[in-house]
Amino acid sequence: MDLEMKTLCEPEGVEVNTQPFVLIIFGGGGDLSQKKLLPALYNLFKLDKLNNDAYILSYGRRERTQDQYRELVKTSIERSLQGGKASIEDSFLEKFNYLSGDSEKLEGIDEINKYICKFKDIKKYQIIFYLATPPNLAENILNLIQKLELCDKPFKKKIVMEKPFGIDTVSAINLNDNLHKIFEEEEIYRIDHYLGKETVQNILFFRFGNSIFEPLWNRSFIDHIQITVAENIGIETRGNFYEKAGVLKDIIQNHMMQLIALVAMEPPANFEADCVRDEKVKIFKSISIMSEEYMEENLVLGQYGTGKISGENVVEYRDEKNVDKDSNTGTFFSGKFHVDNWRWAGVPFYVRSGKRLDRKLTEIVIVFKTPPLKLFGNACRDMLANELVFSIQPEEKISLSINMKYPGVENYPHPVEMNFNYSKLDTISLTAYERLIVDCIKGDLTLFSRQDGVEEMWRVLDPIVAYFNKINFKFPNYSAGAWGPVKSKILLEKDGRKWRI
Repeated sequence: MDLEMKTLCEPEGVEVNTQPFVLIIFGGGGDLSQKKLLPALYNLFKLDKLNNDAYILSYGRRERTQDQYRELVKTSIERSLQGGKASIEDSFLEKFNYLSGDSEKLEGIDEINKYICKFKDIKKYQIIFYLATPPNLAENILNLIQKLELCDKPFKKKIVMEKPFGIDTVSAINLNDNLHKIFEEEEIYRIDHYLGKETVQNILFFRFGNSIFEPLWNRSFIDHIQITVAENIGIETRGNFYEKAGVLKDIIQNHMMQLIALVAMEPPANFEADCVRDEKVKIFKSISIMSEEYMEENLVLGQYGTGKISGENVVEYRDEKNVDKDSNTGTFFSGKFHVDNWRWAGVPFYVRSGKRLDRKLTEIVIVFKTPPLKLFGNACRDMLANELVFSIQPEEKISLSINMKYPGVENYPHPVEMNFNYSKLDTISLTAYERLIVDCIKGDLTLFSRQDGVEEMWRVLDPIVAYFNKINFKFPNYSAGAWGPVKSKILLEKDGRKWRI
């Protein structure tokens, strides 16, 4: 059963502040830039969403000529088209300039200054610094930015930072302190690309735009909530990073906490950035801090072994490049969280995330309580609980399962789904990175993390990391292509529940 979208008015599309800007990408030749940023900038250019006075300076360690870097830009865009060839306009490539330097040695300050100062009226430009680099380089790059001559002059500046933001609460606080020496809080855009996805944004619109659901959004009607962020890929070329972060710091501290907050938060007074972020921070503060006894019973850490993905044999995590042969880094996590407030008291939030799982899948499942009396159903099938599913990957859709009578004489319950799928809309939808870049240019902070939110998310995670650091695991404990360790399945079964997939 599909839902049709009734168009009451034509959307006006994405509007971007036409103010000129200079985007300075640290790590402009790196993996993130090539896979995400450069294709996103090109798509915005093709959609006529970039100002004509938009310029990009990429900063990287490798020596490259301007022509070589522009060829890299072109190749990155073509690769994003899955092997397709694109006729990249010269007017787009000419927006790029490349500067080589080592941020650890604070190299390139003079060249960055010269580049920015070539603009006749720098005050009319936004200067956007984008840190597309490993987290350990953040402090050095901030020192580099602080030495720019223009930082002492009144001009419009912003900074975009990728997660993870710090490695624990203390480092996050220190990083925030250093940021605030250069930038005001409203100039800091801590990016989490999950929040740019249409289905994620639609969680709030779905809840607060439909009066039939919000009254049910509480402990009286919801049995439990499941959140899955699964990937079938391994760590690819990110061994050095993943050994330091693992699944806990790579996914749970940021993506997963943000998804929990969007599901659990109270209605904001309005949809201005700080009103939305205020309510999310309240949820982070309400997530229970767990005792070691609770964690032993209700948290699961895993690491993948050998197995098959899409019919092909893959190696175990410890045999991946740049991974320690005795590594105890977790590539899978599942656990039961609780939000201790009036709305959610007693409602468990089951979360799981991992690498080399059965498939690529990101979804949020709201499982409602079953009817109090078994009026229908028979020996063949019980009445199933209603489930509201927000699918984020591999496709973006929202579905609601309901029980209907199967045609025939008997009262045989038959589950059906009502679906809304974004792919069926005849409209242009921005990718997550495109949306977040647009929001940064516009100055909309709604989908970006605030300082107190980041620190509260670390407050929840730090005890979990400390607990697992004490354990000498017998890894690997799940095969590639499975859904994680068996204990993750038991986590729900002992509560009389099961994962949807």
